Amino acid sequence: MEKNLKSKLLPFILSILVIIADQVTKALVVKYIPIMTIGASFFGDFFRIIHVANTGVAFSFGASWSETLRHIMFLLVPVVVIILVIVVYFRNNDFTAVQRWAVAGIIGGGIGNLIDRFFRSEGVVDFLDVKWFGITDSKLSLLRMTRWPTFNVADSAVVVCGIMLIISFIITFSKSDKDKENNQK
Repeated sequence: MEKNLKSKLLPFILSILVIIADQVTKALVVKYIPIMTIGASFFGDFFRIIHVANTGVAFSFGASWSETLRHIMFLLVPVVVIILVIVVYFRNNDFTAVQRWAVAGIIGGGIGNLIDRFFRSEGVVDFLDVKWFGITDSKLSLLRMTRWPTFNVADSAVVVCGIMLIISFIITFSKSDKDKENNQK
């Protein structure tokens, strides 16, 4: 196998691991924790494992939309986006190894939630629930919440790998700018 292709395929191990971890944890939650109940609490009520279903996306955005609109926006659009990301991923030879792994983690998280959207009529299974300290007195309505919106392994992979990707791009671009400055001197 061509070395370049191998270096592009290897990070998809992370995609597969994220999908497996996401689906296994969701299956366990569905099997052992009744919907809308708390299965376990840790550190008082700081961290809880609960079972909720989300028919929307982040922060339950779109949950009140019609089923047709939700299908278009939360099934069709994400599939198209994931396909486009994969095409760009394989056509690009400038991504660093970190960027490739980060993109693969984001793809794995996206596919993990898409599996729920296609095969769970009740919506995406969310189960990680964390207390949101120190911001509840804020005048901003979004930050008046006492708990962060419930999430899952796929969501975590998308966020962590997204942050990793952004930081990696910033570092890459700053190195590129320094190299340009040094070459002009």
